[in-house]
Amino acid sequence: MSTTAAAAPVVLSSRGPADAGGLRWSFVVEGMTCASCVARVEKALAKVDGVAEASVNLATETASVFAAPGVTLEALTAAVTRAGYAVPAREWRLQVEGMTCASCVGRVEKALRQVPGVRSAEVNLATEVATVSALPAMVDAARLLAAVRKAGYDAHVKDDAPGAAAEGEPKGPPLWPVLTAAALSLPLALPMVAMLWGGHWMLPGWLQWALATPVQFWLGARFYRAGWSALRAGSGNMDLLVAIGTSAGYGLSVWTLLGQPGAAMPELYFEGSAVVITLVLLGKWLEARARRQTSEAIRALNRLRPEVARLRLADGREVERPIAEVQVGDLVVVRPGERIAVDGRVIEGASHVDEAMLTGESLPVAKQAGDGVIGGSVNAEGLLLLHTTKVGAESTLARIVRLVESAQARKAPIQKLVDRISAVFVPVVMGIALLTLLGWGLGTGRWDTAILHAVAVLVIACPCALGLATPAAIMAGTGVAARHGVLIKDAEVLELAHRIDVVAFDKTGTLTVGRPTLLAQLAIDGDERALLQAAAALQAGSEHPLARAVSQAAADAGLPAATAPVDLRAVAGRGVSATVDGRPLQLGSRRWVEELGADLSPLRARAEAEQAQGRTVSWLVSSGGKADEHGPAGQGGVTLLGLLSFGDRLKPGAAEAVRELQAMGVRSVMLSGDNRGAAEAAGAQLGIADVRAEVLPEDKSRIVGELRAAGATVAMVGDGINDAPALAAAQVGIAMATGTDVAMHAAGITLMRGDPALVPAAIDIARRTQAKIRQNLFWAFAYNVVGIPLAAAGLLNPVLAGAAMAFSSLSVVSNALLLRRWRRAGGAAPD
Repeated sequence: MSTTAAAAPVVLSSRGPADAGGLRWSFVVEGMTCASCVARVEKALAKVDGVAEASVNLATETASVFAAPGVTLEALTAAVTRAGYAVPAREWRLQVEGMTCASCVGRVEKALRQVPGVRSAEVNLATEVATVSALPAMVDAARLLAAVRKAGYDAHVKDDAPGAAAEGEPKGPPLWPVLTAAALSLPLALPMVAMLWGGHWMLPGWLQWALATPVQFWLGARFYRAGWSALRAGSGNMDLLVAIGTSAGYGLSVWTLLGQPGAAMPELYFEGSAVVITLVLLGKWLEARARRQTSEAIRALNRLRPEVARLRLADGREVERPIAEVQVGDLVVVRPGERIAVDGRVIEGASHVDEAMLTGESLPVAKQAGDGVIGGSVNAEGLLLLHTTKVGAESTLARIVRLVESAQARKAPIQKLVDRISAVFVPVVMGIALLTLLGWGLGTGRWDTAILHAVAVLVIACPCALGLATPAAIMAGTGVAARHGVLIKDAEVLELAHRIDVVAFDKTGTLTVGRPTLLAQLAIDGDERALLQAAAALQAGSEHPLARAVSQAAADAGLPAATAPVDLRAVAGRGVSATVDGRPLQLGSRRWVEELGADLSPLRARAEAEQAQGRTVSWLVSSGGKADEHGPAGQGGVTLLGLLSFGDRLKPGAAEAVRELQAMGVRSVMLSGDNRGAAEAAGAQLGIADVRAEVLPEDKSRIVGELRAAGATVAMVGDGINDAPALAAAQVGIAMATGTDVAMHAAGITLMRGDPALVPAAIDIARRTQAKIRQNLFWAFAYNVVGIPLAAAGLLNPVLAGAAMAFSSLSVVSNALLLRRWRRAGGAAPD
């Protein structure tokens, strides 16, 4: 069980002013700060039709409303929401057992929504999980479970704690009933098979009855129980169709056997009913097995959760503790080959870490002191000491699991159409079966034949495939996306993403690495390694972003550590001065080194070319004596050694991502706060023609709005706090997990790696998932549109109808499972 808000008191009573007829509601309202807020909420509630009285208490943050019986809680909470405030709700997740088709889903949802205080209820047939949002204290788990059981199903609250069974792991029926039914049905079916080769032998009638009866009433009892529950609830489902159809065939056979006791070989149909039940049981078992594979992503993620962590205590001892006892700030030791237990930061050691299952990164990532690590990843060769930063529900792995669970639990908008069709499906099929019975019976006088054709109609008309078509594809699609480092928040985002035709990229931190990098260096004497080593020595130990860029470049070039500088002095706004190996050096702005007396003409043209691309240029000079901000103190003059050019380097794969989007028919737009020259230079490198430069943070959402107003379906890709409004303004917000939590909360899709190549991957997965949904719905409808008329026309016997029904559900789930084979063009999937 998980919650979205703390418990809030909700009271429902029938007492009101002067005992007038109506109901009094009392619920918590969040977000009020003053008397004007109280007035706004009261005014909003009073406007709801049927509300006679509304009062709000700021101290207790409680609204009390007396309203006519027809006023719903949803109407009241919607009024509060429109006024700009919130009514906190709690979320329950229930594991529902016994559902078999889309009609079952509709009945469970209807039962849950009728519980007073429930705001929404969604049931996923593929995972057999109901997600219920309700006002606490008015609704508890017992009331929800009672509603599900009254509808004819069993349920229990899901255990979402670490180590519990993975979300979405359906409990399929055991195999033994299928094998037993097959063993009893096989002797009945063999004579029918033998007739294809000219055989004309049949088992005695009493033996056929003895074999068929346990299949009908023992192994097929589940259909009677579920069908009776559906009837009591005033609806129908697949089980009811199977129960009625097979009972008709069985009953006709018993009537014939009793009515012709002396006949040598009466015309019996026991084999039809027994084989149909066997095929349906087999189909359900295969379907449950396939459905388990659609939820493999969640089970794989849950398996990453270590059960224990090795803590280093203050006295240096190492002890193992259950992961639930680890606290933020604890020191955790991870040995080579072990799975990292917590989110943390490396404080000792160096190693490579395999993060493939969490981020989709196929290569191990180097980690050293100061780097962050993710719980659930695997340490390769080195011993690491970690400072714990996140545990429990706040860990990266827990957040990933919640996002994937949420996406798989929510319904796609297209599913609403399927639900409406499913609500009337069974009654329509019952009507068609009745017309078939009457038509054949009255038309031919052969009521036994009429019953068989009606049975075929009932058996082939299976709403299972309709119920599984959408959730199976969504589970497979979101699962493969998570495996490749793409987390999709819900099914609605998935449905929107396949229509994206414009992607707006924030430049800094999204298309670029987001920090200064040394992009070029040019030495007067041509010795650029010596120039880089001198600049690195001059800035050794400095935390300035440009100094860190120089140090990183020197380390990447394999330069040895330089002698520590002497008389190091930072000159505010100009640069830095120090003596390195007895040589006075200055590194800083053009204006400063010119004031020092340096002649920059030999490299001026190169510097201007670098600046035209939006880069920052620093000059390295050597003075004849000790220098300060006013110029050289000695008489040795100032010698130009070279220049260093800094910029925000494009991420590897950014240009390829833009090309992939273009090949998919998606236009890229770049939003940047840089000057136009720098922004257009980056756009040219990336292949982006539409570059919006000098864009203020507050202008990004306006530009997204303009793109939407032009008729485009827009995705916004960003990573910072200032990107959050634009992410929310786009139809689909895509956030880099390497950025801020604010951006991730505002986005519908989160990329676990800061890799722009995941953007076309996310769109491609969305498109393929949507295609699978359409294919599944087509086949689900096609089976019934084609099969029911054939059965009604007498062209399908019940056995073939049962086989077709079982195959329809299995084919829909199997088709969805093909999504698991998705691979990004030019990329390899993680193992």
